[in-house]
Amino acid sequence: MTDSASAQATATEQRPGKRERLVAAATQLLHQHGVERTTLADIAQAADVPAGNVYYYFKTKGEVIAAVIEAHAQQVKAALALIDTHHRSPRSRLKAFVREFTAQGEIVAQYGCPLGSLCSELGKRARQASFAEAELMRLPIGWAEQQFRSLGRRDAHDLALDLLAAYEGSALLASTLRDPGLLARAGRRLNHWIDTL
Repeated sequence: MTDSASAQATATEQRPGKRERLVAAATQLLHQHGVERTTLADIAQAADVPAGNVYYYFKTKGEVIAAVIEAHAQQVKAALALIDTHHRSPRSRLKAFVREFTAQGEIVAQYGCPLGSLCSELGKRARQASFAEAELMRLPIGWAEQQFRSLGRRDAHDLALDLLAAYEGSALLASTLRDPGLLARAGRRLNHWIDTL
């Protein structure tokens, strides 16, 4: 095999499939432009997939949104599993969780929290039977509750809700005021709060 043929084969092997590219493009566009302003044609163009091919993978925009929710859920699960693997104590895991969220300061200041923005926007739409977007918030809340419970806290669920509310509120302010420093300051306050528990 020639060098150019080898390089072309490697590039082809490494390029994600059309469905994966569509979901990745949809995830980015829904975050940057919102559900209502993003069309299937926009997603196809961003994914470098012919518009007609979208319907092979997704019949409706609702199916695309469901795939984006699932992609976010898998990302959250993977991030939490990584934190669990690399940190021994519940306190250090909670702090790593705060770092994970606050590290996105620039993008959050520009477009809002990827999870919070999507959940808020979908929450305003007509309710469907699945309520799948709520799972995006339940995942980190449930995980944080386990950490607080491991610290011996009887109010673990309330503390987990407080933690997510503090982050999401800070993310909303950072986005509204276009100030990524708000998330950094919130992260420092949350770390101090975790130390005092």
